[in-house]
Amino acid sequence: MSNVNSVIPQLSVLTAQQMQQVHAWALKILATVGVRVDSPAVLSLIARKAGKQALDGDLVRLPAELVEWAIRSAPSQIDVYNRQGQLAFQLPGDRTRFGIGVTTLFYQDPQTDQLAPFSRRHMQQMTRLGDRLPNYDVISTVGIVQDVPPHLSDLYGVLEMVANTHKPLVILISDEQVFPATLRMLEHLHGDLAQHPFLIPYFNPITPLVMNRATLDKMQLAIDRGLPVIFSNYSMAGMSTPIRPAGMLALLLAELLAGLVISQLMRPGAGVILGMLPAYFDMKTMVNFYDPQSMLLNLACAEMMAHYQLPHCGTSGSGTGWGPDLLAWETYWMNHLTTCLAKPGLAPFVGDNLGSKAFSPVNVVYVNEIIEQARTFTAGFCLDEPSVGLEEILQTGAGGNFLGSASTLENFRQAYYRSPIFPRYSMEKWQANGRPDASRLLRDYTCSLLENLAAPEDHAELLAKGETFIQKIPVGL
Repeated sequence: MSNVNSVIPQLSVLTAQQMQQVHAWALKILATVGVRVDSPAVLSLIARKAGKQALDGDLVRLPAELVEWAIRSAPSQIDVYNRQGQLAFQLPGDRTRFGIGVTTLFYQDPQTDQLAPFSRRHMQQMTRLGDRLPNYDVISTVGIVQDVPPHLSDLYGVLEMVANTHKPLVILISDEQVFPATLRMLEHLHGDLAQHPFLIPYFNPITPLVMNRATLDKMQLAIDRGLPVIFSNYSMAGMSTPIRPAGMLALLLAELLAGLVISQLMRPGAGVILGMLPAYFDMKTMVNFYDPQSMLLNLACAEMMAHYQLPHCGTSGSGTGWGPDLLAWETYWMNHLTTCLAKPGLAPFVGDNLGSKAFSPVNVVYVNEIIEQARTFTAGFCLDEPSVGLEEILQTGAGGNFLGSASTLENFRQAYYRSPIFPRYSMEKWQANGRPDASRLLRDYTCSLLENLAAPEDHAELLAKGETFIQKIPVGL
């Protein structure tokens, strides 16, 4: 579709002047307040490469010229591969890429909504489900496996992920002591991780303005292996960040730039994907949640990353709702439509609710539909002479119809979205079919998918090799 003759909807939130202002505020925070760095190794690295004048004990104040150097040093585009060594996509690319997962503690039954501790079997099924659904481009760590020895939970979780999909993986390791063993296991299974990186480790600082040792040590290990990393922060407005959106944006951006500087000091040219999860915090109920202004901040962050020419990782709008319900779906719709309309990036966490503690396969299936329709919306439509078909309109004339016209016969199968879940019933047909409930149709469709999920061809081989590796891991690592 040519851009000249296309109607392409777009959404932007910041002017060029506003981006410069937000950047200036973030630089001022870094130069005056600074960030606390808990890693002696990173403090030593900063002292060697940025000068001891930047350090005041464990407090580091970063000058503007160092931040600007880091922005120039980091790559503007990152290639992401699948496990078979094929290029899956680039960040940023032609569109936003989505993924499932978010390290939940519980699995929510698709028929009853009953909760069960997240198990190894759940990790297997959810990875295969994400692999099966076409609108998910990555699989993120779905849950924390709880039916294995605790010190091996992350290892078994990653093993089930790598053995049950070919798609790229975003891994979140809850136990930092297990991270080195996780990388070694993946090298044992796959070989050199840097040659065609299908693995993107995900790291968080501690907001506000703390670069904690566990995060930095894991970043160093990943960057040393040539892996791209996601550095993303999470706010609870009014508690860990200012409650007003402007203050939240400036503070979170300062943290991201600090993480960028540290990554480039670790290895100039290291691939880094930056983003924020700008949530709110209800002081009455003690619950954190996404708000419509969270979506605005997500778009603002994406625009700041595009301004810096850096890849972006944003929110998937997950965590809200009590299950696969209206509360969850209204947030998913708002997040995914606005994300598709904005600067392209990565949104890797779909499927959780109940404050990100439970994972719902029904949400995953429904959001696959949301993404499809959001992408259809943002693709726009062609606006040229052949698309208008004036000759056909003239031939049909007033009072005619287009049921048998050439354009209808040629295009009716792909002219509009058809859901594999929800039939378009008239009132009469809906009544004749027993007045089906849309939510029940969705749950039944999800269960039918779960009953027919195929494993990759090398599934058994990878599991056997991974099991052998894990059994050699000592209790104390």
